[in-house]
Order: sequence, then structure tokens, then C-alpha cells
Amino acid sequence: MSEPVTPKPGSSMARVADAAAALGLDIELKTMDQSTRTADDAARACGCDVAQIVKSLVFEDARTDALVMLLVSGAHNADLDFIADTYGLKLKRCDGKRVRQLTGFAIGGVAPIGHLTPTPVHMDETLLGFDTVWAAAGRPDSVFSVDPNALAEAIGAETITVRPTG
Repeated sequence: MSEPVTPKPGSSMARVADAAAALGLDIELKTMDQSTRTADDAARACGCDVAQIVKSLVFEDARTDALVMLLVSGAHNADLDFIADTYGLKLKRCDGKRVRQLTGFAIGGVAPIGHLTPTPVHMDETLLGFDTVWAAAGRPDSVFSVDPNALAEAIGAETITVRPTG
């Protein structure tokens, strides 16, 4: 695993670091030697269970076209039909260019904090079962570790179940 880094001023990683500081989150930014673009890649790079990886998935609300973020455990896929039936969230895929324009991050490096546009967040309850989780830090080779409960509280994330159980 790589050593902690200090991001270059004005970079997407600096935006993540600045957002964390403003939210009172204690994070440690790392740039990895290998890709962290997928949950499996990130888990290998971080030396953790894939379930501890936070997938920051950006969707559009099908009714309003506003962005909605799901923070999902790397061990799960978000079941959009289940989420719609359970929470009334009708979500549809969001174009990668729009994701970048409104969050400031490219897909594969979307952080859960530091967005250019405020975005409502829903967090997979599974993530809250860990002391530490790892999330994208604004680039496809960079991550940060954080207490998931502190993250959820700091960003006002609504905790949800992202797939049927049982």
C-alpha cells in the first residue's frame, strides 16, 4: 500500500481533502501504485475485504433528473427495482459526462464528498458495520480511509438497504 499523500492545490484530490476538513472528517488520502477503479481492484490495493470498499454510484432521479448518489458496499450491487419499491427512489443511469460536470469527478474516481453540486446521498447499511471503509478520492488510483458512521453523519446520508435480503 502506498504512503499518505498531500494533494496538489486545485486538484480533485485537494477538493476531497478540503471537503473532509470542512466536514470535520478524519481521512487519510493515498495514491496507489495500481488502479482502484473497481471495487475488487481497490480491495486488493487497500488490503481489505471488498465489502469495505465504498462504491460511489451516481444516478439521476427518474422524475426530476436531479443527481442522486448511492454509496454501496463493494460486495453489493444496487438493486434499483428493490430500491424503487422500498424507498420510492426511481433511479436511472446517468451519463458519464454529466457525472463529471456536476460532481467534478470522472467515473472510477467519484468521491462521496467534494462534489461541485450538492447531491443527496443514500448509504448501504452494510458499510456501517465496519470500523473503516475505503472510498475513491477523486482519481481512479486514489482512495481515502474513513469511519463510515462519521462519513454518513457528516454528509447527511440516509441509510438504506440496497438489495433484498434472504
